[in-house]
Amino acid sequence: MAPVNDLCGWLLHCKCFLVIFAVIFVSTVVCPACLCFGIASTGPDEFRRTDGAWLRLPPRTGWQAWVEDEGILLVYDGAGWIGTTPDALQNLALLGLGTNADASNPFAAKRNAALWTAKTVAEGGTGDLFYTMNKEAEGDDLGLTLQTGFVTKALVGLFGSDRFRLAVSADGSTFFDGLSVDNATGIVEQPQLPRFKAWTNYDNYVGVGAWTKIGLNNTDYNDQGAFDAGTNLFTAPVDGTYLFGATLLYKINASATARMRGRLVLNGATEIRGSLGESSATHVSLATAIWLQTMVPLTAGDTVELQGYFRVADGYFSADHTSFWGCKVG
Repeated sequence: MAPVNDLCGWLLHCKCFLVIFAVIFVSTVVCPACLCFGIASTGPDEFRRTDGAWLRLPPRTGWQAWVEDEGILLVYDGAGWIGTTPDALQNLALLGLGTNADASNPFAAKRNAALWTAKTVAEGGTGDLFYTMNKEAEGDDLGLTLQTGFVTKALVGLFGSDRFRLAVSADGSTFFDGLSVDNATGIVEQPQLPRFKAWTNYDNYVGVGAWTKIGLNNTDYNDQGAFDAGTNLFTAPVDGTYLFGATLLYKINASATARMRGRLVLNGATEIRGSLGESSATHVSLATAIWLQTMVPLTAGDTVELQGYFRVADGYFSADHTSFWGCKVG
């Protein structure tokens, strides 16, 4: 940078002492032809300019120069001109960008976009970029809070343990874990994923030629409450793709030629494609079974039920092993 005593600009004075001036740019050593503003010729000798020429003044400690084309303020420290923008900021108590920081949020920023980019190899970096967050102990919390209108809607991080968790909320007070990853094994859990397995503890009698809903009054798993043992229905809590399966075990009543069938029914009326099956050979009581499996897209509120049928002779769908299961897969 050229020394300011070689620069051309406008001079301001206060009580006959030069304090601050502005320069258009610092890349020229030739003064412009226009003298513009200066101190009147009647001023003190050391400040007076001569008509048609520029008066050069040696800089003094404390002088400030505003460089217009670069938008920076320089200060003369007695040895040279230095920038007033610091190269480093250390141990700041508060920092606010576009908003006020406070004790609860010592760093606060109000912006519409932010960018973190890696320092390239050409710039002396590695080309990599890591953003590190650290907590003191395993039982502490570490994470990101995502809000709408300052109401928390999601949390992502390590909360109360070192397991990775994703939790969501409708009201900012009650949270549901959508995803949990065991940090020791990497096993992923979806605690709220709808899934169930229901079974019957009694023999379901079904007559000839009538599709009948199977009573399933027990569950091995139903933590999300999607299956109702009172109505024998699975109800989809959300839109999605669901996988269902069923086992129907035959128990004889009078004839082993019963010709057992099974199917899954949507909303009490529509047979779900791919779920129909029959055992057409002579049955063996407590051994002959039908296994059904299919996948179906459902809308929230849709119901699915298991139905049984005997084509030739009546019979029972046996207790304990007659079951119905399902889960959301997409």
